[in-house]
Amino acid sequence: MAAEAWLWRWGWGWGQRCPGRPGLPGPGPGPTTFLHFLLLLGLVAADITDGNSEHLKREHSLIKPYQGVGSSSMPLWDFQGSTMLTSQYVRLTPDERSKEGSIWNHQPCFLKDWEMHVHFKVHGTGKKNLHGDGIALWYTRDRLRVFPYISVMVNNGSLSYDHSKDGRWSELAGCTADFRNRDHDTFLAVRYSRGRLTVMTDLEDKNEWKNCIDVTGVRLPTGYYFGASAGTGDLSDNHDLISIKLFQLTVERTPEEESIDWTKIEPGVNFLKSPKDNVDDPTGNFRGGPLTGWRVFLLLLCALLGIIVCAVVGAVVFQKRQERNKRFY
Repeated sequence: MAAEAWLWRWGWGWGQRCPGRPGLPGPGPGPTTFLHFLLLLGLVAADITDGNSEHLKREHSLIKPYQGVGSSSMPLWDFQGSTMLTSQYVRLTPDERSKEGSIWNHQPCFLKDWEMHVHFKVHGTGKKNLHGDGIALWYTRDRLRVFPYISVMVNNGSLSYDHSKDGRWSELAGCTADFRNRDHDTFLAVRYSRGRLTVMTDLEDKNEWKNCIDVTGVRLPTGYYFGASAGTGDLSDNHDLISIKLFQLTVERTPEEESIDWTKIEPGVNFLKSPKDNVDDPTGNFRGGPLTGWRVFLLLLCALLGIIVCAVVGAVVFQKRQERNKRFY
């Protein structure tokens, strides 16, 4: 794909939850530019709408009753791969090996501030720690062709997502969450407003949101497309979408902000943290980068220089000892 503004990947969960509460109604080829999330668990309940008014945008939403049941597409959405539409859910992949499915919104999104609620379900016959590859939620310039964790990644095309490490090297933020094989509804909410990206979950059937990710300084352009995809390999799961609801947030902006051409913004983040390398730290507190390219060269060069210095020092010390011993004879 040419560019994504963000990608969220996780085992699954989003939500429209807590009826009556304000604001909480009741992979392809080529370089990418995206935000990436993977799902695992939050701790502090909060209202992510901050009191701003919101309006449901049906052209970017997937809501029951679905139209086109039994077909390979529906108004406003395209299906690809193994995606199947039923009267109760949109199944991206069945609980079978080597399946890939995706769903893509027809309409580009030109909202500067928005909030997305996703109602989903991930379930399968595999054991607790044996599951499919998870779901990705996309906001991408070019719609794509054909594990329980939430993380966020912002990419302008210079980074690649490492599936073997679940994107840990390029991860900007993340949280743990237990959402697989739940007997109740599971939800996730993503909010983008004034450069702040927030992810919250409702996975415990308590009608309350829990913090997962909160990143400021995020730059997302308008005019990109929303989508969702899932895949299975040797391990599998059912990856189901029940609903996707996108809300427009009403936010006051200065004349200078209103004059900006938001379609020309390059995806990115104002503060730059080193990508995570969580191989040795499953909590995600350690940040490091993969040893590739110039890093490997510099590391080898430093090691070689260190060996040379040690050899020279050792030779000088040995020579002085030899001269000292000759004086005694």
